[in-house]
Amino acid sequence: MKRSINRILVSHAGSLPRPEDLRAMLAAKQAGQAEDPDALQRKIRSAVAEVVRAQAAAGIDIVNDGELSKVNFTSYARERLSGISQRRNDSGQPAFKIWGRDEAEFPEYFARINFGIGGAVCDGPLKYTGHDAVRADIENFKGALQGVQVEEAFLPAVAPGTIEHWLGNEYYASDEAYLSAIADAMHEEYAAITGAGFILQIDDPDLADAWQLHPEMDVAAYRKFAALRIEALNHALRGIPAERVRFHMCWGSYHGPHKYDIALRDIVDLVLKVNAECYSIEASNPCHEHEWRVWEEVHLPEGKSLMPGVVGHASDFVEHPQLVAERLLRYAPLVGRENLMAGTDCGLGTRVGHPKIAWAKFQAMVEGARLATRQLWKN
Repeated sequence: MKRSINRILVSHAGSLPRPEDLRAMLAAKQAGQAEDPDALQRKIRSAVAEVVRAQAAAGIDIVNDGELSKVNFTSYARERLSGISQRRNDSGQPAFKIWGRDEAEFPEYFARINFGIGGAVCDGPLKYTGHDAVRADIENFKGALQGVQVEEAFLPAVAPGTIEHWLGNEYYASDEAYLSAIADAMHEEYAAITGAGFILQIDDPDLADAWQLHPEMDVAAYRKFAALRIEALNHALRGIPAERVRFHMCWGSYHGPHKYDIALRDIVDLVLKVNAECYSIEASNPCHEHEWRVWEEVHLPEGKSLMPGVVGHASDFVEHPQLVAERLLRYAPLVGRENLMAGTDCGLGTRVGHPKIAWAKFQAMVEGARLATRQLWKN
């Protein structure tokens, strides 16, 4: 994995703006209305090529495919696993509330916002069936990278614990057995990505936001809960070198109060147990920016790197490059300049008001990284 040897490298958390026609085609596919699968694949291929070129032109060093083949990153794995059924949900409420603790104080706020209804369950043995889909992702990305000058390339995949939270279990006898089955299945996707020569990014938003999902737990109970999910993830990563893996976590990308998010200091030691070389963590939104001070007390292990979010999805404000630089300069003395990269809090593609805002944020991040570089390598 590339390191910031002579400058701060720039990457991001994954999701990038999708062309409107592609968005419509993917939605039709999800609804079972896709008329021409070949036309969809051609559109994905051309859109991935375009978004890779756009990242390189913006000055992003470590690029991905923008997650353009996926309607919804949290739920895409359902399309790549057997043993799953869709269930009708007539309750009018989401199957899982990743804002549960906040809702107790702000019920009026959440009553007026539609977060969607979950309805998929595991009702049979889980097996990975996404070989063609991940192969297409890999081929599209390899094709898009031809003739493009970047430092490195990554493909994201979702963690077993996050799949579990959005896929009800009606088949396995225990959480342990269920998580192990998910891990065994997803290992095939993880191995395919790294086997193709790409960095694997594990996305695990529910490592932290499940704290909201389970308001009945105290911190000690939640740490045991989270540790079991990390154990399952490391099982899924077996045989894959840590230097081929980066780990992204957040506190849920929904727009809301986030008043009762779990503190980073309560789980940071668990995060660092993930078998990854780089850790990508939310660090710029109003609820978590102050947590850079955690790294005054917590030592980043030898050989690891940190990619704090220095621009975010929580606001359509475009961060000033000087602010981006200041955020990076807070971290550099704590983790080492060579162990620091610039990243985003979460994927910007579907979470800011317009694609131009996402790209403006990337431009600010690139410029801010250059300002920080001049400070850190001025001698």
